[in-house]
Amino acid sequence: MKAGDGMNIIERIIAQKSGRAFVKPGDELSAEVDLVIAHDVTGPMAVTQFEKIGTDRVFDREKVVFVVDHNIPASSVESRRNQRLLRKFAEKVGIRLYDKGEGVIHQVVAEKGLYKRGDLIVGADSHTCTAGAFGAIAIPVGSTELAAAMALGTIDIEVPETYLIRVEGRLKPGVYAKDLILYIIGRFGTGYFTDKAVILSGDAIMGLTDEEKMTVSNMTIEMGAMIGYIDQGDAVGDVKEIHTIDADKIEPLAACPYSPGNVKPLREVEGRPITQIVIGSCTNGRYSDMKIAADVLKNKKVCDSVNLVIVPASKTVLDKMEEEGLTKVLRDAGAIIGNPGCGPCFGAHQGLLSEDDVALSTTNRNFPGRMGHKQAEIYLVSPRTAAESAVTGYITRPGTVAELEG
Repeated sequence: MKAGDGMNIIERIIAQKSGRAFVKPGDELSAEVDLVIAHDVTGPMAVTQFEKIGTDRVFDREKVVFVVDHNIPASSVESRRNQRLLRKFAEKVGIRLYDKGEGVIHQVVAEKGLYKRGDLIVGADSHTCTAGAFGAIAIPVGSTELAAAMALGTIDIEVPETYLIRVEGRLKPGVYAKDLILYIIGRFGTGYFTDKAVILSGDAIMGLTDEEKMTVSNMTIEMGAMIGYIDQGDAVGDVKEIHTIDADKIEPLAACPYSPGNVKPLREVEGRPITQIVIGSCTNGRYSDMKIAADVLKNKKVCDSVNLVIVPASKTVLDKMEEEGLTKVLRDAGAIIGNPGCGPCFGAHQGLLSEDDVALSTTNRNFPGRMGHKQAEIYLVSPRTAAESAVTGYITRPGTVAELEG
């Protein structure tokens, strides 16, 4: 199917997967899935539901993948039981399980080359939309829906309305992909695109690296989108609405407590003393993010009043950090480097916050209690902002501690 058939790119992919010549918003249909993913929090519930179906076979052993990432190493006896459950199930049905500190599910699956253009992916995690960076339609589902997809290889969906956001021009020095997506969320809020499909395009989007595109697609769920899709150069087709953003107007930003939609220019919160910083997660735990932080922190020291936690998104990222000397730079600066995984983002372990903590984080959510005590303040920022603020001990604009390039 191609442009001119009355469908946009999202609808064309759904039509192909459902075996239909034409689909439109509101159509309810069953579509074939290309990949089913879950982790150690949602996976055990999916396994329990799967076993209730009464089958001991998944629809395709190569297309069901589990990753242990949220509580690795196990943060409780119960979390270890869940990990053991996934191991036994994976061995029983013959599916892939990454459970030895390989990293965050969305990063690991991407590194394994399992996100493919034009695929339909379902995952029992809200940030499954990360796969949209690679031209896949990625839909987050609950554990019961995931169990059905594991057994049948299909998902029942309602075709969403599609919106196009074009970001034209060039980002200014000191402004990163994280600032770009925070700007979009701040402009539209956390509910404008609820249950909709969003296509992100334009010069600024198309010029991003794959890692940067993953940062952008990862947070489309924070504005309610059912599908977040990065333009792959295909004809987009007709959409419900088109919104255009001038990249040159975007400045360093922070999502302030207690919502990813509470976005303010960094200059308005600059100077706020902080006590902890987290650089990592499926949003900003990639090598390029670590390189940004290391370049700032080289030959510098983390402020005595700040706890800097670094959590690489995968073992592959950590290996490259070690090969390139980044881990030494960061440790010498005073950072704590954790094992690959979700780390404190999920709020289970490895750096939780107390009621009087003020934290900067490169993660994707800052809801009350997200990373510990519900009274702790969390500001979502770019890795560059996080690294510079680690040196000063307060929220600091990029270019203050280290000179900006460009």
